[in-house]
Amino acid sequence: MPVLLEYLPLILFFTVYKFVDIYWATGVLILVSTIQLAYQHFAHGKIATRHWVFFAIALILGGMTILFQDEQFIKWKATVIYATLAVSLLISRYIFKKNLVEKALIGMLKSATEKTDNEQQLNINLPPHICEQLNVMWFAILVFIAVLNIYIAYTFSLDFWVNFKVFGLTGITFVAILITLIRVYKYLPEEES
Repeated sequence: MPVLLEYLPLILFFTVYKFVDIYWATGVLILVSTIQLAYQHFAHGKIATRHWVFFAIALILGGMTILFQDEQFIKWKATVIYATLAVSLLISRYIFKKNLVEKALIGMLKSATEKTDNEQQLNINLPPHICEQLNVMWFAILVFIAVLNIYIAYTFSLDFWVNFKVFGLTGITFVAILITLIRVYKYLPEEES
């Protein structure tokens, strides 16, 4: 899914919040997330599990926010999502013996380097210890974000929390992705002339 489409619910949530209020913003978030799922279904024929999970969390917590006219529910959305991701990393690694960070990273790199003509097989050989380090790093970051979101939500104003949700969480995630890419850069195959 294109990056702009990934962030569209967040962008519209922020915009509607600034011009109207948290309840309208939450309704728009749910509506745009629904459209996002429909787009993914019609464009790709399937919907990724993570999109179903994120949608369900947005629908439940957003629906409760609108139904009870209480912004506390929507404030928990980021914490629930990031905590769910952190727990998923642990369960997949220690129960199913799979490293989701490695799988996601390789998938992302493959899709970023796909060529329309002359498609080549991308061989990425990340050492197991690097994959383990990245898994631990992402687990720690996800837990940190989950806790930080709740701290900000209950310590600062609603306006401050919305700004943090849009800019702070996006910024932290961007820095984590950058660190990850720097860490794996030397293991990427060189482009052939």
